[in-house]
Amino acid sequence: MKFYKSLILFITISVSVISCRVVNLEPVEILTFQQKLEQLFPDAEITKMDAKDHFTKAFQLVINEPLDHNNIEAGTFKHYVYVSHTNVKKPTVLVTEGYNATPRTYELSKIFRGNQVQVEYRFYGKSRPDSIPWDYLKNDQAIEDYHQLVTKLKTLYKGKWISTGISKGGETVLIYKSKYPYDVAVAVPYVAPLINTQEDPRTEEHINTVGSEACRNKITKFQRLVLNNRVGVLQEIAKYAEEKKMHFTELSTDEALEYAVLEFPFSFWQWGGNCNNIPTQNATAKELFNYVNRIVGISFYNDKTYYNLLPSYYQHMTELGYYGFDTTPVKDLLKVVHTPTNLRFAPKNVAVTYNPKYIQNVREYVENKGNKILYIYGEYDTWGACAPNPKPHVNFLKMVLKGGSHSTRIKNFSTEEKQLIYDKLQNWLGYSVTIYPLEN
Repeated sequence: MKFYKSLILFITISVSVISCRVVNLEPVEILTFQQKLEQLFPDAEITKMDAKDHFTKAFQLVINEPLDHNNIEAGTFKHYVYVSHTNVKKPTVLVTEGYNATPRTYELSKIFRGNQVQVEYRFYGKSRPDSIPWDYLKNDQAIEDYHQLVTKLKTLYKGKWISTGISKGGETVLIYKSKYPYDVAVAVPYVAPLINTQEDPRTEEHINTVGSEACRNKITKFQRLVLNNRVGVLQEIAKYAEEKKMHFTELSTDEALEYAVLEFPFSFWQWGGNCNNIPTQNATAKELFNYVNRIVGISFYNDKTYYNLLPSYYQHMTELGYYGFDTTPVKDLLKVVHTPTNLRFAPKNVAVTYNPKYIQNVREYVENKGNKILYIYGEYDTWGACAPNPKPHVNFLKMVLKGGSHSTRIKNFSTEEKQLIYDKLQNWLGYSVTIYPLEN
């Protein structure tokens, strides 16, 4: 018994001594969210921004993006990305801009109250090099920008990913989905066309059938009225240009006026014009100009906008396709623009060859395999004529707002229609994701 008592005493003393020993633990390294971003993007310039809405942190990332993802030695350009953060476990909304990026909170980010990653399209806005290397302004290169970015950020953001974009940005959503179907759980393109040809005739068919015949006739009469009052309207353009310090050297004001008149029906239906507001026979030159300017925007043809949109027209004329112009209603009144084409606005001295198969392949995918895509359109929007039409076996939801325009958003639908949208998103994303209905 003495032996066992001694053994127990020894063990007790030994445990006590060990429990009192100081153990040196490795220090735990706690990184801030910004430091985590800096680890992911060691070569990027990362700047803190003011967080808005439900976000707790916001950052501007300027990434040294490869010009050519297939040949890193080709060089890089400065690519602007905006990360708005709330919680790494929340859903993350990827915004694929079609053009430049202005930091703001998108509708879907409000619905999920999650994180948002907003990406400026390569070679637009601040992401535009001084001299654009046109060969690298291809959709596949842009899609690789998104894929590489999402792959890295997924090491931080573990929740569900949703991609979204508006118009050309929405088209980019569909292209991205066709190239990397599993990068995001759900895709939500707004008013996104998939255009069949370099100048798709479906937009013209839409213009000739949308709305009432009386309204369409009124549009034609207005087009003719503007050109019949050419001298007075040109004087108003000159006054406006001087006031706004706009210059018309790439296009003369005569050419700008005629293109604006030819563009008018497209823009009228695109932006949901009101037939009752179209000026009639008794309108002054100023009233005629003001209405053209309101619907089309004469600034669209000034030197600054011409320069800013060169990348867009290059993309439309090489891969994306665009629309044409119907001269029939005003052909006898045209003095400068006899063969109108959007090729007029593409960069000069650059090879512009259209690839008809590019968007055809995207359309083939989304219409036959594009599951978990929520499409948002406006009934009157001219671009809606080019909307994809998925087959019945595809798991998708297409919402068309009656009388809606290119500015149609989820918030514009009725309470019942919005609930249909929320239910579908919930079904696709699962009940681990919380949906916060938009305020009416």
